[in-house]
Amino acid sequence: MARAEEDEAGVGRRVEPRVLDLRMRVPAQMRETVFSVVIPVFNSAEIVGTTIDRTAAFFADHGLAFEIVCVNDGSRDDSWDVLRRKAAEHPELIVLNLLRNYGQHNANLCGLRQARGDWVVTMDDDLQNPPEEIIALIDEAAAGNRDVVFGAFAHKHASRHRRAGSRVIGIINRRVFGQPRDLEVSNFRLLRRDVVDRICADHSAYPYMTGLALLYSHNRGNATVEHAPRATGHSNYTLLRITRLVLTILFSFSAFPLRLSAAIGALVALLAFLVGGVYLILGITGQTRVPGWTSLVVLLSFFNGVTIMMLSMLGEYIVRTLNQTSSRMPYHVVERDGGRDRADVGPRP
Repeated sequence: MARAEEDEAGVGRRVEPRVLDLRMRVPAQMRETVFSVVIPVFNSAEIVGTTIDRTAAFFADHGLAFEIVCVNDGSRDDSWDVLRRKAAEHPELIVLNLLRNYGQHNANLCGLRQARGDWVVTMDDDLQNPPEEIIALIDEAAAGNRDVVFGAFAHKHASRHRRAGSRVIGIINRRVFGQPRDLEVSNFRLLRRDVVDRICADHSAYPYMTGLALLYSHNRGNATVEHAPRATGHSNYTLLRITRLVLTILFSFSAFPLRLSAAIGALVALLAFLVGGVYLILGITGQTRVPGWTSLVVLLSFFNGVTIMMLSMLGEYIVRTLNQTSSRMPYHVVERDGGRDRADVGPRP
């Protein structure tokens, strides 16, 4: 039998026993919170509808206010048609269609800028992040007073090259973004509103969501979650895409490549000076038989070494200037649908 519960206006409303029981599992401070779920979509026509249905069912079953923002990132299949049909079924669903394929992180940024919830979940479209695991993120956020919670997979179902790529990216995250060694990061994450606002205010033309979440938060944590095998299709993270992501992180958020080239330039210059010194000694002691050879080698070695160092330093200044003046848009939205219950979520500046 359904039980009565009073809303904010004091008017009784009937709540199903199962919903009430699940709602009681939600930490008390989170029960009146509005959640947004951002899902980048790419070539997932076969599975994204089920992802939306299960996500909506999770929040409805727990009696939580929510919205879902799906961003179609230039899919070449029927994903956009599926999203539009689902937007007609779910009033809480907002769907956006991007001009072309910009990449998962750009699509996530687009979704974050549309989201209006007090907390925002980001997750994949392929059900490898089961929506039912969101409760683990919520529990950890409440228990640890976190501003960011990353899902830590009990067992990750991924290809060998993707696991290797994750390890490389983890090393870069620790060096560039100060990721603690005891913190695992993933695309399945829960972000507090203030962190989302800082990320949205960032004007990088090449956004990297994990790095931005680390940069603009201070109390991060992990929640152990399940990572399900792919129900259909294959991962869109090829070796080429992982390589591009690594290069994006290095060249957009770090001066490491330039400093490495400067260090190599300094080493080459030092070796050139030593070679020049050897030939200078040989010339002074009369052990060279070609007139002018010593002077030519010494001068070339010196000036080539100095040139490499100067180019490296100039490159550092150029990149810093470009980062400050870049105005390239990270995405363009060409179509929007859904969100008929948008007013219930509440506008945010």
